[in-house]
Formats: sequence, structure tokens, C-alpha cells
Amino acid sequence: SNAIAHKTLDGKPTPTLAAAEEELAVIAEAVGKTGTGWVQIITDFDDPVDELTRLRRVAARSGRPMSLTLAQREGKPGHWKLLLDMIADANKDGVKLLAQIMGRQIGINFGFEISLNPFCERPSYKAIAHLPFEERLRHLQDAAFRAALLSEKTDDPSLERRLNSWERVFELGNPPNYEPPLEESMAARAAAAGVPVEEFVYDLLLKDGGRTILFRPVTNYVDGNLDACLEMMKHPNTVMGLGDGGAHYSFICDSSTTTYTITHWTRDRARGEKMPLEWIIKRLSSEPARTIGLHDRGVIAPGYKADLNVIDYERLNVGPLHVVYDLPAGGRRLNQRTEGYVATIVSGVPVYREGEPTGALPGRLVRGPEQQREEGGETRADRAAVHERG
Repeated sequence: SNAIAHKTLDGKPTPTLAAAEEELAVIAEAVGKTGTGWVQIITDFDDPVDELTRLRRVAARSGRPMSLTLAQREGKPGHWKLLLDMIADANKDGVKLLAQIMGRQIGINFGFEISLNPFCERPSYKAIAHLPFEERLRHLQDAAFRAALLSEKTDDPSLERRLNSWERVFELGNPPNYEPPLEESMAARAAAAGVPVEEFVYDLLLKDGGRTILFRPVTNYVDGNLDACLEMMKHPNTVMGLGDGGAHYSFICDSSTTTYTITHWTRDRARGEKMPLEWIIKRLSSEPARTIGLHDRGVIAPGYKADLNVIDYERLNVGPLHVVYDLPAGGRRLNQRTEGYVATIVSGVPVYREGEPTGALPGRLVRGPEQQREEGGETRADRAAVHERG
């Protein structure tokens, strides 16, 4: 990681932030000597030309593919296009660079039941933040408490500015809408209602028993739509990935991204171009498998690993975000269920039916690349072993 946002437990930048090019290159060369694997880098790309040029040199010394996290950023809305052009040039010259992308925004969720909300750094809220949700909610519903909190200044102006860019904050809803028009932002809705935006947001968060969740897109939504995501997906030097399904589990939940990528881009999108179902499935299955070296899976063919999802396409949907308290000591996390998966099969064994576990656990740790299958399902190693025995 070369990202300034990544820090150690004591709040210091990760050591790799200050790593010199030579140090990165030596590590990458060690990966290259194994003849397998790839190098994954996340960086802020403050100077895209300088940083990509440096990483291209590192990748060339490694000889292995290098994957770079790519997204459209609000402060640098055009950098992603420049980076894709430079990545394409590198591949033409034989340096394997890939941009790892996501099928929707990367964003932050907030509400009164989860870790972050627009008022969480104000003194009145901090005084009740430790209370159980139902008790905290009683305070939030009190008119005097509401008036006091809304009159206060924040203890962390920088955080509140990031959360409270009201023209970029949306109600997620049920079903969740990850491509809302800017006319549905908190700023626009409050203006239409003739209510100060903070009052509008506070009252909205109290609806549904205090469980309303708002969404603040952080990347891939500069233009108020997901067109940038589509352009990235169409690029030949990108691979689908990213998303926090477990990290930051009380304000980010990207575990539904794969399902959303299928439903939104092939069936449900109402504000732009859609893509063929088979194209999206390929982007999510065989292409990532081949890219990372898992040549025994990602397609349905004799001899390949029988890892399959059986999908009822008409029923396939992403459910609303909700909080569950199933971590140790009753800890909370965001959860998002999906519908329409008739069965999930690993190595030919059903492990889920209609979203519920069967109890079967046939999966095994993948320790490295898997052999490419040839006609008849054999690997080159299989044929060599038969020849040796014969």
C-alpha cells in the first residue's frame, strides 16, 4: 500500500508508504523468481504520470503481472483515463499492468445504528454514543436533544465535511439504489421540502425505527452516474475485483457487489447502457480466474473444477442493508443478503441452497496457481505423469 489513508493501529502511516522504488522492485523481483503470482499495489496517484512510470519499472523488473487499484476520484476526476492510457501503453511494450476495478461506487454508509452518522462528532451525540441502540434512539427522538445537537459545532470538522457533502449524500433505500440521480441528494430533497438540510437529514435518519441508512459515494460518481464504471469495465486491461465485504464492517458493505454487477448492468439499469449477461458473467468468472493463475476453474467444461452458482435470474436481487449483532461480545456489522441463488456448488458439492448453508465444507486452501486444463480435462502435468509411468 502506498495510500495515505492506510494506517497502523497507532494511527501512523503504513511503512510501505515511504518505501523507495528500489525496495519495491526487490520485493517484486522475489515474486518474479517464483514464476507465479502477481503484485498488487494501491496508491493515491497524486502525480499519475510519475507514479505509474515508477510502478511500470517495478513491474518490468518483476516479470509478473501487476494489478493497480483504479477508481474515479472526486479531486482528480480525469486521472483514471490517463492511467488507463498509460497501462495500455505498458501492455503494448510487454509489461503486464492491470487496473483492478469495481462494478459500482466505493462509498460510506451512515446512520444512527452504525458507526458513522452526520452528527457523530458533535458533543451531544458523543455523550450517548456508548449506549445500546434502543436507549440511544430514545435520546435522539427527544425534541430538546435534537435542538441541542443541531445547534452544536463538530469536534472534527474534516470528518464532518467528508460525511456531510449533502449534494453527494443519498438515501440508500429498499431495494438499494446505487445509481441515484443528483436530484435525489439530501441537498436537493431538503431544498424541495423547504427545510434546512441538517434538520431534514436528522428526521430522515429517525424513520424506520432509526434504521434509515444513507450512502455517500466516495469514488466513481463524479458525474452523478456510473458511466465511468462502465467505461472501465469495457477496457481490455482491467480486471473486476475490489470491494470491502468484511473490512470496515460497520460503515462499508460491498459483499453484494458481484450480485449487483449482474443485476444492474444486465437487467435493471434505467439511466444508461446495459451489457449482455454472458459478457458480465465472463468478466466476473473466467477472466479473473485466468488473470490470477487459477486455470482449473472459471468455465464450465469437462475436467474443470465444479464450482458453480445456479441462479434464478428473474429472482436475482440485492436486499437492503441492515445491522446484525453476531460478532464476539455482541459486536455489530452491516449485512446485505441476496435472493435468487438456487444453489452454490464447490467441487461438485452443494454448500448453499437458496442462500442457506447446507453444512458441507468441501473447499480447500488454494496454495498457488492451478494447472491449465487441456482437451479432455487433463493438465500438462497429468500427461507428463502418465508418460513417465508408461
